[in-house]
Amino acid sequence: MTEPLIFIAAGLGLGILLTILRRRFAEFHGQEPSDYVDAFPQFDLRLHLRDKMICEGVIFGPLGRVTSSFTAIFNVTWNGKVATVAESFRYNDGTRQEREWTVTLGENGHFTSTAPDVVGEGQGVQAGPALQLRYRIRLPEALGGHVLNTVDWMYLTPEGTIVNRSQFRKFGVKVAELVATLRPEEDR
Repeated sequence: MTEPLIFIAAGLGLGILLTILRRRFAEFHGQEPSDYVDAFPQFDLRLHLRDKMICEGVIFGPLGRVTSSFTAIFNVTWNGKVATVAESFRYNDGTRQEREWTVTLGENGHFTSTAPDVVGEGQGVQAGPALQLRYRIRLPEALGGHVLNTVDWMYLTPEGTIVNRSQFRKFGVKVAELVATLRPEEDR
């Protein structure tokens, strides 16, 4: 009787190990900024994130279905190494949201970001055509006020459009994902 239990336990252990390895090396969280360092085109935050920009996207819930869509206007101004990104969102249900980020460039592609609903300071790094930003965001009280761990990836396309993919996790479990594009307003 103990032999089948050993095989079951070994099978479960192997399954858990393979799941962890797959998540670490083959999924969204498995990528690192260094994976993109030699790729083209080069993402320059000051050049590609500036002036008035249009953002359009969708938000997926925990089951992978679209729960919301949005359009937004971003007004980006730079003062030396510091950018202010004023965002004005309009969601498909008619609600609106305003947010203002402060992005501060550091050395060797590193940067920090803050916003009123970000807990502490977001840490980012840019490499090649990609950038990664990690931060903790507090949801509005109407949505429970939960604090979610967030990983944003932005990828610059050859024509200058930025593709954004973000995942939001609570206790390590993905609860939402966002996919959006961001482009200069004059491209519209």
